[in-house]
Amino acid sequence: MGDRELADFLERQGIRDRRVLDAIAHLNRADFIPESARSAATQDSPLPIGHGQTISQPFIVALMSQALELQGPERVLEIGTGSGYQTAVLAQLCREVYSVEIVPSLADSARELLERLGFQNVHLRLGDGTLGWPEEAPFDAVIGTAAPEFVPPKVLGQLKPGGRMLMPVGPQGGNQELLCITRAPGGGVPRVQHLLPVRFVPMTGEARHLG
Repeated sequence: MGDRELADFLERQGIRDRRVLDAIAHLNRADFIPESARSAATQDSPLPIGHGQTISQPFIVALMSQALELQGPERVLEIGTGSGYQTAVLAQLCREVYSVEIVPSLADSARELLERLGFQNVHLRLGDGTLGWPEEAPFDAVIGTAAPEFVPPKVLGQLKPGGRMLMPVGPQGGNQELLCITRAPGGGVPRVQHLLPVRFVPMTGEARHLG
């Protein structure tokens, strides 16, 4: 199954956003996976990318991208670049992606790959994603690719009123939920939707000390 077939499979699984499906079809997921695992690149499953991290299941990448409801002009903050796959999907859906990765070697390899693939609207920083990217805030949308036990308050504070955050939340090895959090336009209590149970690697940095 190639990446166009992968996109067709995801459509049959309920992904309806044509821009998301086209973004996935235009990538080669194998580019974002270590050579030892590339034979499984188009399987709908997470795969290891080293350093205890994974590239997410394609369905989850598509679902999270779809749930952000991006139209094109947005500036998006991504917490956890990983191998850059989710980053590359987002880069096709919005104006600018600001991605933060805490593992130096992953940040370096993702930067090199994304530059080689020609993505000029991706800004990558090595650092603690739970601190966000305050110099570039506020953002129209935020996406997290690892699970904190609690939503990082500094990241939520960098989301524009009315903006959406997609974040897996919960303990490692325990019950995690994929949350869609919409910041209230008037600064009130955010609206939280529980989308589905998930299992992500834990978010590190200050996320270990939240709560």
